[in-house]
Amino acid sequence: MTATKEVSAKERIIRTAHELFYKDGIRATGVDRIIKEAGVTKVTFYRHFPAKNDLILAFLHYRHGLWITWFATALKKEMAQSGKLCLALPQVLSRWFLSPEFHGCAFINATSEITGVLPEALPVIREHKQDMADTIAQCLPDTPQRIQTAQKCALLVDGAIVQAQREEDREATVALLQACLADFTQ
Repeated sequence: MTATKEVSAKERIIRTAHELFYKDGIRATGVDRIIKEAGVTKVTFYRHFPAKNDLILAFLHYRHGLWITWFATALKKEMAQSGKLCLALPQVLSRWFLSPEFHGCAFINATSEITGVLPEALPVIREHKQDMADTIAQCLPDTPQRIQTAQKCALLVDGAIVQAQREEDREATVALLQACLADFTQ
């Protein structure tokens, strides 16, 4: 018999917000829906998150932790198999793009949705994108161009994410990304 750890109300709220914000959008998801789906009272919700903006920031931090951990682990595994970033990075992204849970980048989406009304989100978004570039840099040879090359790769990744979000043929996006990466990551 295994003991199950009960999830706190705050954790249920964050997990519910994560699912709804990422799938349906931050602006399109109201607090009342989060309260209902998390199974908490309004008093409990507002005790943990006095305003929706507080929850949005918590969501961004939560999403960052989940995504960057997955990305770093998956990229390290692919690099061990292929040894080349131009092969490993598209493989990792392909798995994400082709999953039914893919709804683009939560941070790109948040940038367009909320940074005008919640400028406090911008440093969190920038940190996420920097961590992504840093993770990519760890897979590159230690040369003077390493950081710049990682930033180029991160820019290509962001473009591929947006294209995969809008196009039906996500495999073509991955193939194009691989071709672009091959130009400067040999």
